[in-house]
Amino acid sequence: MRKRRFIAIIAGIAALPLAAHAQQAVPSTAQAASTDISGCVPNSAGFPQRLDGPRWNGWGADLGNSRFQPTAMAGLTRDQVPSLRLKWAFGFSGRSSAVAQPTIVGGLLFVGGGDREVYALDAKTGCARWAFKTQAVVRTAISFAPISGTDQFAVFFGDLLANAYAVNAITGALIWKTRVEDHLAAMITGAPTLYSGVLYVPVSSMEEATGTASTYQCCTFRGSVVALDSATGRQIWKGFTVPEAPRSTKRNAMGTQLYGPSGAAVWSAPTIDVQRQVLYVATGDNYSDPPSETSDAILAFELATGRLLWHLQVTANDAYITSCLVGDSTNCPESNGPDHDFGQSPILVTMRSGQRVLVAGQKSGVVHALNPDQEGKILWQTRVGKGGPLGGIMWGSAADQDHVYVANSDVRFTAGYQALDPNAGGGLFALELATGKISMQVPPVPCGDRKRCSPALAAAVTAIPGVVFSGGMSGYLRAYSTEDARLLWEVDTARDYSVVNGGSASGGAMDGPGPTIADGMLYVNSGYAQWGGLPGNVLLAFEVGNP
Repeated sequence: MRKRRFIAIIAGIAALPLAAHAQQAVPSTAQAASTDISGCVPNSAGFPQRLDGPRWNGWGADLGNSRFQPTAMAGLTRDQVPSLRLKWAFGFSGRSSAVAQPTIVGGLLFVGGGDREVYALDAKTGCARWAFKTQAVVRTAISFAPISGTDQFAVFFGDLLANAYAVNAITGALIWKTRVEDHLAAMITGAPTLYSGVLYVPVSSMEEATGTASTYQCCTFRGSVVALDSATGRQIWKGFTVPEAPRSTKRNAMGTQLYGPSGAAVWSAPTIDVQRQVLYVATGDNYSDPPSETSDAILAFELATGRLLWHLQVTANDAYITSCLVGDSTNCPESNGPDHDFGQSPILVTMRSGQRVLVAGQKSGVVHALNPDQEGKILWQTRVGKGGPLGGIMWGSAADQDHVYVANSDVRFTAGYQALDPNAGGGLFALELATGKISMQVPPVPCGDRKRCSPALAAAVTAIPGVVFSGGMSGYLRAYSTEDARLLWEVDTARDYSVVNGGSASGGAMDGPGPTIADGMLYVNSGYAQWGGLPGNVLLAFEVGNP
């Protein structure tokens, strides 16, 4: 996985206890632990809008993780995009990054603050309803659903100690908390996905970083998906991405026992195939030898049982830890990379022809399209970037019925990975879903005189009819016409803001989550301090206004 993600994680949880925690169930009447939220006062106590109205729920807005918002949900058209203006800003005090994507349902916005808190805000005003304290930082997008058999509505998310939570959406009270993996390096970075009363939780880890120490017995973590009863947090099944449990292999040059196979983390939200009753995930690389056949792959699990139905590996023999690139290489596997894991969810979409396709971009810089109805048969593969351990296609693509929209990072560094290269990376593409042919291309936008800048586009992209939105490491968020690649709108988020919760906050580099759009408003986080990127700690909300 990308090295900057691990640097952020290590910094964020180094001081946290790593002891395993059993499932905890708390009555819905319990009070949520919260901080003092200063600023404006929300306008009502319930949901400000109808629950079946415009919304963006979870990572990809739908079970197929398309990151495409239809006009009725978006409330925003291509002609209106140039008139988007900042309406409000909300700050995450004391943070240097804002990397959790907001969810909007019923007029409320739910978001992790990167400060061990999850917030509920009024989506129109940014006024805070509640703040819920978590055991560790929450990077995941948030999923919303009713609790079956009750009159409660809950939000579901995971933290960097592998805890999954269900919290009352109105009161902020804890309903249940379950630790889904006991490995000390385990964490949840991808959004849990809800379907038919079951919460499907992807599990990743920081062992690719902790495994770099020559005294560490690298490596024993295996990625997984854990199915939980959404009402109770009880585990229904657990499916490992590496079927074989790690075993002792050899000793390193320091005499430390090594283990394998390991890794194949699931960094992104699972995708649900209702038609076939299948769950799809994309996996990362292995951490140690021997490499497995399920790393850097698309995996299909049976929804009811967690049984692995099929897998399609696109890069073989990719065993890698962060010190293979820089630092002590004692534990670096003989396979040694190339660190081309998947960081984004597979997108399941039905084309106008009726054919279904499963498409995902990889850190290699290649977009892969598979046939979900023929056990992942490759339909086409198209390269849009050079790729590499710190570059390629990163967090998320978007797709409508005709095209998939892909941002290219290809971020590069100077001075021994100490500074961003302002002249390398970037580019935005549209590919025909039927053929993989590139039909639209936006060249990299130069940094000019901006400091700590890269033209790299690593953040997830978002699409509405006729428009694709892409945020960059430069701090700019841009919107392009999908017909002719014409720039429709841009905003420099890397500046200071007065925030509705009191005081000020700042924007910076844009990496990780992409914009979410609902009911005529666009929401996006700004700030990513790792690997030379501009720090920031702000959530921004835009609405169509007067020119």
